[in-house]
Amino acid sequence: MRIFCLALSALLLAGCETLAYYGQAAGGQLSLMGRTQPVEQVLADPAAAPALKARLALAGQIRDFAARELRLPDSGAYRGYAELGRPYALWNVVAAPEFSLEPVRSCFPVAGCVSYRGYYDKAAAERHAQGLRETGHDVVVYGVPAYSTLGWFDDPLLSTFIDYPEADLARLMFHELAHQLLYVKDDSPFNESFAVVVEREGLKRWLGTRGRDAELAQWRAREARSRELNGQIAAARERLQALYRSRLDAAAMRERKRAELDGLRPLLARLHRFEGQEPNNAVLASLATYADLVPAFEKLLAEAGGDLPAFYARVRTLAALEPSQRKAALR
Repeated sequence: MRIFCLALSALLLAGCETLAYYGQAAGGQLSLMGRTQPVEQVLADPAAAPALKARLALAGQIRDFAARELRLPDSGAYRGYAELGRPYALWNVVAAPEFSLEPVRSCFPVAGCVSYRGYYDKAAAERHAQGLRETGHDVVVYGVPAYSTLGWFDDPLLSTFIDYPEADLARLMFHELAHQLLYVKDDSPFNESFAVVVEREGLKRWLGTRGRDAELAQWRAREARSRELNGQIAAARERLQALYRSRLDAAAMRERKRAELDGLRPLLARLHRFEGQEPNNAVLASLATYADLVPAFEKLLAEAGGDLPAFYARVRTLAALEPSQRKAALR
């Protein structure tokens, strides 16, 4: 019924191309739900692989920890399991104009406007991406192992991520549950940066409470490298933004843009999500969505003394502001 209502509201607003998109979205979600089994049923199945049962049990511990220690929603999420038979749950398409780092936004009845468009079928994602390229946009397509339906449905554990290393599995679940806790329509950088800070704090506490000091040290070292990388990429974005604001003619701007992006190749090669992708404005826009506001949220958490409920309360106060006020407060 929820899918029907969402689809109906979309049909009333949509043109032909958008109708096709909503059709694949509703069909993809229905297919995923149809493949979902209760975790208890899988655990009781003698034919289920012991390795899968162990991972599902671990995910249950992570989910319970998230509710108890991180005060994240104790909902129906991650109480089911779905084998998808493909490497990713979705493929996201991100686009940006040739001389801009602002992503093209897609708007939907429930989620509001977001800086990407997700497809359950990779070929469909590539077709949409090609259409954007033909209109002169920079485009990137990348696989997404999980997504949040923001509490509209009970998001299941998926075959696309259940075999992740424990730390990465925990991070992913904390991140997606954070979206259920707090989501602001039309503000992808706010939502994603908030969820990144929750996942990092959650993983630090998860490893700490389990006495995994060596893994915690490894994670801290990895985070330090990630911060350094993000700083270098942010500096390149600033140079490109200055270039795009200049009065150079298109040919000269295009040449300088290519030189700047070529210099980013060694940095972007270290990011698994964009492995094999050509550096372009869309890649940089996608990275900014997940990184730009992280320092602001980290500062809010520190000012709250690491008290997560107090942190969440402050974030909710920001979320209630007008977009321009919210952006100014975070900056």
